[in-house]
Amino acid sequence: MGLLHYDVVLNSIPPGVKLVVVSKMRPVEQIEMLYDAGQRVFGENRPQEMKAKYEALPKDIAWHFIGHLQTNKIKYIAPFVTLIHSIDSFSLLQEVNRHAEKNNRIISCLLQFFIAQESTKYGFSWQECAAMLKNPVFATLKNIKIAGVMGMATFTDNKALIREEFKKLHGYFMQLKTQHFSTHSDFKEISMGMSDDYEIAIEERSTMVRVGSAIFV
Repeated sequence: MGLLHYDVVLNSIPPGVKLVVVSKMRPVEQIEMLYDAGQRVFGENRPQEMKAKYEALPKDIAWHFIGHLQTNKIKYIAPFVTLIHSIDSFSLLQEVNRHAEKNNRIISCLLQFFIAQESTKYGFSWQECAAMLKNPVFATLKNIKIAGVMGMATFTDNKALIREEFKKLHGYFMQLKTQHFSTHSDFKEISMGMSDDYEIAIEERSTMVRVGSAIFV
């Protein structure tokens, strides 16, 4: 792997938008190349693989978990994960809080919304999220920090559909910011956009894009 594609992607991302390099299934040596080029944020979707890479690589890397997270796998990443993008249920958030407390940490999380026209994707509906935030138990979770929202658009060539889905996620973010997190300065992230659609996501006000295959060509 050369660094040409990394530079092209990096130069296409404006200031204020964070690049999360999706390094799942990539060898440590390729991650080290990007680290040496200045990249510090990497995304993984398998807890055990992420733990192994954390142990093998420099400790100033910010590891983001971006895949569907099973509750019995939280233990592998709770000691070090910087941000979990994929909180898609109240029960998962409660388990993350429990493991964060055990590790004497506060773990930042994004609320994942279901915005696509694909049943294989995960995420809250607006109604489910609203119910969680109104639940008195939510206010007792002291070892998690809600930092924003995440969503995945439909995998399609229909750019108009992708744009509408990203607009929907931005709308959810604004509603949450206004109704529930207006005094929370940490609630600021909109994680949307991957290799095939990150440029549209940026136009629709993404703050964080998750790019892998466009870099590891």
